[in-house]
Amino acid sequence: MRGLSRTSLAEVEERFNAVAGSADLGALSDELFAVADLLDREHGLRRALSDPARPAEQKAATVRALLGGKVNEAALATTEAAVAARWSRAGDLADVLERLGVVAAAAEAESQSRLDDVEDELFRFGRVVAANPDLRRALADQAAPASGKEQLLRDLLGGKVAPTTLRLITQVAVHPRGRSLEAGLEEAGHLVAAQRQRLVAVVRSAVELTEGQKQRLAAWLSSSYGRDVHLNVEVDKRVLGGFSVRIGDEIIDTTIVGRIEEVRRRLAG
Repeated sequence: MRGLSRTSLAEVEERFNAVAGSADLGALSDELFAVADLLDREHGLRRALSDPARPAEQKAATVRALLGGKVNEAALATTEAAVAARWSRAGDLADVLERLGVVAAAAEAESQSRLDDVEDELFRFGRVVAANPDLRRALADQAAPASGKEQLLRDLLGGKVAPTTLRLITQVAVHPRGRSLEAGLEEAGHLVAAQRQRLVAVVRSAVELTEGQKQRLAAWLSSSYGRDVHLNVEVDKRVLGGFSVRIGDEIIDTTIVGRIEEVRRRLAG
């Protein structure tokens, strides 16, 4: 889910798209996550399957011997395509499989008309974690058993969020893969949004925006960027007047605080 080779990623995505249509998407997501986690644990296996010097057919045969009968055909075919591609580092192999696990989960949510719910729930959970240090500490504790984190998340979220949301939060919390919890949730949120080729805009405002204001802001941003934009609105009492919008690395700041900072920068320059 990081700096993957676009060419190799496109090759694996093409195979994934060909087999995912007839698959149980929830099961496919779980199995791709499981394979990614296996590669993270078994360093020797990961190096062998990502070694560009080994023939693709040999690596595919290893995958079939290891996973045949243990995962569904769609997960097996996707993993075979991943090991056949060329990656710049061994960790990319697990990254692409986790990425496609998120995509499968998002596709399942879309088929259930719950994609918007999942986007909103991932964002809201990120805010809950940010506001609750004890919860963040419990989920980020590398010494805590995975089963304990999974049970904690089921107790907190079971029946309150979409199954896809719980699946993605659990993957990020239990298998951080070198990321902070916040970074993992943000990555998952962007991949879910990309299911509809939408941009994600994080809006900070001192007061809750009305539905009409949200619709007008989303329409203006969509017109400006030429793509659908999903709003994640965060109420922040530190904002004085106006609001700020962050899309990727770009920030649109109409707040009084933002104007004051701009004046300070100009005076200093």
